[in-house]
Amino acid sequence: MNKFKPIIWGALALILSVSGGVADTLKIGHIAGKTGWLKGPALSATVAVDMAVKEINAAGGVNGKMLEIIEFDSGSDPKQAALAAKTLIKDHDVLAIVGPFSSGEAKVAFNVAEREKIVMMSNASSAPGLTDGLEWGWRITEDEGKQFARLLTTFKKMDVPRSSVDIVYVSDEAISAVVGTKLYPFLLKKFGIKHGKPVAITYKSFDLAPQIAPIVANNPDMVAVAGLPENASKTIRELKRQGYKGRMIGSQIFADPNILELFGDLAEGTTFMAGFHADSSAKAKAFNEKFVKETKAAGIKKLGAHHSDAQSYDAIYLYAKVMKEQNVTGSKSDVAAERLAIKEGLKTVSFSGILGDNLCFSGNDAELPGYVIQIKDKKWTLMDSHAPDPC
Repeated sequence: MNKFKPIIWGALALILSVSGGVADTLKIGHIAGKTGWLKGPALSATVAVDMAVKEINAAGGVNGKMLEIIEFDSGSDPKQAALAAKTLIKDHDVLAIVGPFSSGEAKVAFNVAEREKIVMMSNASSAPGLTDGLEWGWRITEDEGKQFARLLTTFKKMDVPRSSVDIVYVSDEAISAVVGTKLYPFLLKKFGIKHGKPVAITYKSFDLAPQIAPIVANNPDMVAVAGLPENASKTIRELKRQGYKGRMIGSQIFADPNILELFGDLAEGTTFMAGFHADSSAKAKAFNEKFVKETKAAGIKKLGAHHSDAQSYDAIYLYAKVMKEQNVTGSKSDVAAERLAIKEGLKTVSFSGILGDNLCFSGNDAELPGYVIQIKDKKWTLMDSHAPDPC
């Protein structure tokens, strides 16, 4: 099966179909997660990327050229993500890359970006320190550690009961394992909150009762869950089934509006971090409304945009702004020089998008806001917000 998909939205597609000419475009690679274990959260990000490209091309493109997306489905596999990077760079002469989606994929694929000297901007990976020491690996995401610390800061400010916390994590998921075994314990200790030994569940865990029963017996004020929505849902359902009455919390791993249906009536009071909030601005709201319509048209059910969707959308607009500022032409003879220009442009760019205004990068990581979300009366409710850190 061909995993590559060239996408050109706008007037250029018509020109190509009529003339059969060679496209004079600005090529951006997209390492997507359309299949595999990350399909749930990652598939809709491709819709967000396509939305941004359509809008930019409809407005005239960048420097008189249309944007073209060359998409590769990694299957949520780090090895395939690395292969995608190599092929996008060598066979398609892309100027920059969006993705890969996960921390596990990015950790491997970033090595290719460093070796080949091309900016690779992950749109969802959030493991702490992933870009440390890198020159070409970038992220338009916020660190899980920073977001969870913001959550604990809000709890302290609002004096939410938090004397004891137990931890449950999905060991099959690289980011969930890091968060559950390292990040949660470290930050809970830093904030003076007692916690139990992290409890692991796996994709193959059919009956969670034995793992969850001791937690319910402990009756902690909170249970910190680290897992993608499907497995976070299994954990929360079992906690509630066994009679747990406390608050369930998380960083931003399961912060998908679809959890309102996935968790159902059991979600009440669940509190977590999100990197995007549809009501944060008029343009964020407009994006969210359009995104829900576009995903529905694509056969994907979304109650709202996940922050990874918003990050994917803004990543395209960010590249477009940098390409414009750096006078990128897409000339085949200047590919290496223009890849370098994009990297240098990211160092000084100030970008405003649906994620926020005047965003910048600290090192190679974007500084993004954080929103404390509580499910209240079956609704996605803003409890608190945190501004981006200065660069």
